[in-house]
Amino acid sequence: HEIKNPLTPMKLSIQYLLHAYEANSRNVEPLLKRVSATLIEQIESLAQIATEFSNFAKMPKAENSIFSLNYLASSVHHLFANERPDMDISISLPDMEYDVYADRNHVTRVLNNLYKNAIQAIPEERKGVIQLELYQQDDNAIIKVTDNGTGIPADVQPRVFSPNFSTKNSGMGMGLAICKNIIESFNGDIYFETKEGEGTSFFVVMPLKEVREPEAVN
Repeated sequence: HEIKNPLTPMKLSIQYLLHAYEANSRNVEPLLKRVSATLIEQIESLAQIATEFSNFAKMPKAENSIFSLNYLASSVHHLFANERPDMDISISLPDMEYDVYADRNHVTRVLNNLYKNAIQAIPEERKGVIQLELYQQDDNAIIKVTDNGTGIPADVQPRVFSPNFSTKNSGMGMGLAICKNIIESFNGDIYFETKEGEGTSFFVVMPLKEVREPEAVN
């Protein structure tokens, strides 16, 4: 569906240009420039969609290990906090260390995606406020990423995790479909809560392997 959408206007543009050329119209040159710009824009859009579907289909095999979710969350947080000093990006971590069994690189990819989406969701005229919170719920670790952005429109919400989710207005693209695939591969879950005009919270649920005292720093 996403690939078919641009094809019809692309075809009509070329046919219109060809008709103007055959009619020896004086408007051929400006029309050529306008149609060329349109075609280039649509081709770039198609290339992006193709790349995203390719990335979705070629997910690398998971290499699971036990690691500290506290450390990983902190690492990703500091990366984005340093990149966007113009935003209030904070983190709240528990006193205990949360160990999980998963692919560290895959989880990093999920958190990167959630931060990027949070940043993109905030309108230019609003000072961005983004918070990552890590806490325990039953036998699971929960990572909550909250932004004060525009929220997700009601008509878009059912398709947020769909592999063919449109990139046109949201900026989310295939990213959240990949995130869902990653999290569910180690028996986790991902969901969101949103209010239009106020912001969105994404929740990543991961089974806990162990809750332990943090290691002493010498």
